[in-house]
Amino acid sequence: MSDDWRPRADLSVLHLRARMLARIRAFFAAANVLEVDTPTLSVAATTDPNIASFITSFHGPEGGARYLHTSPELPMKRLLAAGSGPIYQICKVFRDGEAGRRHNPEFTLLEWYRPGWDHHALMEEVEGLVRAAVGPDRDLPGAQYLSYREAFLDAVGVDPLSADARELRAIAVGLGIEPPREMQSVDGWLDLLMTHHVEAALPPFAFLYDYPASQAALARVRREDYPVAERFELYLDGVEIANGFHELVDAREQRARFRADNAHRRTSGLPEMPVDERFLAALEAGMPPSAGVAIGIDRLLLSAIAEDDIRRVVCFPNGSA
Repeated sequence: MSDDWRPRADLSVLHLRARMLARIRAFFAAANVLEVDTPTLSVAATTDPNIASFITSFHGPEGGARYLHTSPELPMKRLLAAGSGPIYQICKVFRDGEAGRRHNPEFTLLEWYRPGWDHHALMEEVEGLVRAAVGPDRDLPGAQYLSYREAFLDAVGVDPLSADARELRAIAVGLGIEPPREMQSVDGWLDLLMTHHVEAALPPFAFLYDYPASQAALARVRREDYPVAERFELYLDGVEIANGFHELVDAREQRARFRADNAHRRTSGLPEMPVDERFLAALEAGMPPSAGVAIGIDRLLLSAIAEDDIRRVVCFPNGSA
């Protein structure tokens, strides 16, 4: 008889997951942050060219295409605009085409928002949350805070805000990185250097902040000699755990970014995605200045048990359910 029915995660890991989720909820209860629950299905989808949505159909009244959410971000921001105050959510999210050692197409995400905060204040709370969630199960070193620019200068000796594609390509080749033939964009080279070299050089508990403006996603852009996106990521042991923003609240700019995403999709041969008009209406109505962040619970659990394969912490990973 086949044992293929058995869960892939050890039962001890399932108990640890339950304890971690309880600690997270206790952390937010103590901070008076409200837990919310938003829909998994939406008539809109992410326009981000780097993320693929699962699509299904609803055949009842007002039927049509529906998309499994890749993040609860946009409906949560509608709640902020409605006056919810600080909120958080723990939910399943879905991303097509992502499976492997650090990815599963269905995964657990923690996302929360703090009205009136910027990304620096939120980074400090993220550190506190991670210590509360993971600290009882492993010793965590002191967190270090580096700008994206500092991380690149320290690891590969190049300024990512001013370097051009030719300079970045030369550095990649010099480091022994085999570049894809089609690689042309500055952001493509930066991502390649990040994943192949910079991440491994980061401190074990590291926050990176102030990304290139071209990587702003839904973050505000601060105008300087070289504009930067008020965005941050958290890395534990070289693995990205969290992605956070000082949130963009300008509806006109947000619509322009959605349009630019879909234009990029067209030129890349990807399907255009329907824009969330209700979210844009919420921005126009007045979403408060806020900071928000998403943390991958499965990766956080990996860091607690010093593993590096997400299939060790998910009951039934991709293809086993």
